[in-house]
Amino acid sequence: MPSFLTSPQVAPILLLIASNIFMTFAWYGHLKFKSTPLLIAIVVAWGIAFIEYCLAVPANRIGSAVYSTAELKTMQEVITLVVFIGFSTLFLREHLGWNHLLGFALIALGAGVVFLGKAPVS
Repeated sequence: MPSFLTSPQVAPILLLIASNIFMTFAWYGHLKFKSTPLLIAIVVAWGIAFIEYCLAVPANRIGSAVYSTAELKTMQEVITLVVFIGFSTLFLREHLGWNHLLGFALIALGAGVVFLGKAPVS
């Protein structure tokens, strides 16, 4: 495996992307199967969320060596939006309007402010 994939700068991003894919399926995947009883949807979502936690916890543990918790949370939120856009359009076949995309872009722009003047983590 290339060493950059295991670096504390890159590994958390990759793990957060993977964890957000699982969490998005846990939170919204059941909407494609509305005839499934709610209790079954909840139990399946818990199982999927467990996998998400198995990825998110190491992402934050590894990432805390080089990122602040505010930066990790900010990355997670932007990754969540990007994953959600793909999930919503590809899996749920929902249309996102210009207002959704502009709102998401403004959130991402705000997230960028968190990384301005980044000081090294001590």
